[in-house]
Amino acid sequence: MSTVADKLAKKSSRKTSSKQVRLRLVYIDFWSAVKLSFLGAIAIAIVTLVSFLLIYLVMAATGLIAKGDEFVGGFTDGAVKLSSIVGLPQVLAFGSVVAILNLIVFTVLGAIIAGIYNVAVKVTGGLLVGFTSN
Repeated sequence: MSTVADKLAKKSSRKTSSKQVRLRLVYIDFWSAVKLSFLGAIAIAIVTLVSFLLIYLVMAATGLIAKGDEFVGGFTDGAVKLSSIVGLPQVLAFGSVVAILNLIVFTVLGAIIAGIYNVAVKVTGGLLVGFTSN
């Protein structure tokens, strides 16, 4: 009686012929590039917000904000408190603005790059890509 392991052993002992194919990339779909760059920009926006939060928490825990308060207070005779300007809500609001701007910029850049590639293909003939099957 043949088991599944025996069948797999027979399959793995055979030498498979791998075929190589060379294809040219001559077109990038515009909307696919926009969607993919938007998803990448969302990931970058999340990383931006988390990094702003972590940097603020580290600065607050190590006392750098209090030291900055003393430093700025020395120049302004205590008129300006850095800790009132640099709080958690302000840091997260600034991080959100930066993340939204990055989201817009990266999405537009993805669209522009796809358009430039599609125009450049007419001159260069495209990108040659090799594939193989196992």
